Amino acid sequence: QVQPVESGGGLVQAGGSLRLSCAASGRTFSGYSLGWFRRVPGKEREFVASINWIGDVTTYADSVKGRFTISRDNAKNTVYLQMNVLKPEDTAVYYCAAANNGDVSRLGRTYNYWGQGTQVTVSS
Repeated sequence: QVQPVESGGGLVQAGGSLRLSCAASGRTFSGYSLGWFRRVPGKEREFVASINWIGDVTTYADSVKGRFTISRDNAKNTVYLQMNVLKPEDTAVYYCAAANNGDVSRLGRTYNYWGQGTQVTVSS
């Protein structure tokens, strides 16, 4: 099975940028669509962005559209989330997930494998 491993989280001031990475451990991401989700303690998990297997179709939550960009490098078995113009409300643990159907999806239940998450904190 494939195991997503996130990195790149940290503390940033409002208006700043961060880039999250998610690499495949074990098997590759070949054939998998990939998604980013986030969770704030006490709240439900929230969809952020998704990209299909080929990398030519993406979808975003309205709250991040125009600020975040999801991309993937299949040669490196890595997916990225470029986050710009960060806001305090973007503070959360960000999770990378892989779905073996290959298509974009906003639904967490579509995804088969999940990473352990990386903390993003945006200070005001």
